[in-house]
Amino acid sequence: MPVLPLIAGFADELVSIRHDLHANPEIGFEETRTCGIVADALKAWGLETHTGIGKTGVVGILRGRQGDGRTVGIRADMDALPMQEATDLPFRSTFPGRFHGCGHDGHTTMLLGAARYLAETRNFAGTAVLIFQPAEEGLGGARAMLADGLFSRFPCDEIYGMHNDPLGAPGTVTVKPGVAMAGATFFDITVRGAGSHAAMPHLAKDAIVVATSVVQALQSIVSRNVKPTSAAVVSVTKICAGSAYNVMPETAVVSGTIRYFDDDVKKLIHARIENICAGFEKSYDVRIEIDFSEVFDVLLNEHDLSMAYLDAAADIVGANNVSQSTELVTVSEDFADMLRVVSGAFCWLGHSGGVPLHHPSFVLDDAILPIGSSILARMVERRLPLRP
Repeated sequence: MPVLPLIAGFADELVSIRHDLHANPEIGFEETRTCGIVADALKAWGLETHTGIGKTGVVGILRGRQGDGRTVGIRADMDALPMQEATDLPFRSTFPGRFHGCGHDGHTTMLLGAARYLAETRNFAGTAVLIFQPAEEGLGGARAMLADGLFSRFPCDEIYGMHNDPLGAPGTVTVKPGVAMAGATFFDITVRGAGSHAAMPHLAKDAIVVATSVVQALQSIVSRNVKPTSAAVVSVTKICAGSAYNVMPETAVVSGTIRYFDDDVKKLIHARIENICAGFEKSYDVRIEIDFSEVFDVLLNEHDLSMAYLDAAADIVGANNVSQSTELVTVSEDFADMLRVVSGAFCWLGHSGGVPLHHPSFVLDDAILPIGSSILARMVERRLPLRP
């Protein structure tokens, strides 16, 4: 089965929606315009619509032709990144420092396409819960929706998510059953020494020297503490210190991220960072404060539901274009938080482009919009089949 004919018929409208969202990006928990567009569309198509869940999240409820039965959730994220766009697209971002560099404008559009199709056909038995999530990019949007009672108010028997993959072959779908994507901690290490005139360093406790020593020491954690067969990443991404050429600053801040696939590995890395910093405190007679922010859980796909996802995708892209991945993905995704509450699966949909996610020149291929919409809609129909 190719792209669902009804969705193919309004594919141009999906492109228009996506281009509008792309030109007007909103970062996490500020998606008020996007929320309004989503809510208005769902209401127009007859869905029971709820807003303000997790601050700017939207949930649409749709009952099938045979209303009694199980409930399937489908989720898309809505937020943009706080980064500058470097494309020359005619619909490029109109807001400096905001850019849909991860393709969430496409994810939102694909779920809207599925919602419209399901509303017009209702060829399923049970209830579809369409979840439009804010603030996926490290700000805790999934947890905010859960804290607002997402699954107590809108119970789901299973749930599915999707992400575009600009490095995958166009029109291909992959799912990694089991542990699939990394959990993540962000860290901030603040070194508090003593400042002085730069010409008199003997009067200082040099926070920059300590901070750079900490950075070097962190590089040994994975290579010398984590078991070689257990994947993990420790990356320093920011060093902030100083304000003048002739002033030795009293503080320096080292920030970065930890990625892991096992909670015991996470605990090990946290402990090693704490021990390393404690050692430098004594060596340099400074104070070091550490703040860990555990922003993403490890994403775990349920095996049978992963296989069901591939079967539904095969109806749209063909059996030769779906595959069961064996590779772990070191990036993180807060859909993992929802999967901790409700079983489900998360897939990757390949498209042309070749520029990676979060790159200033990233471009989402509009051709995948009707494909993604069709897969999501087909998943609902397969998991909630009509009874004879």
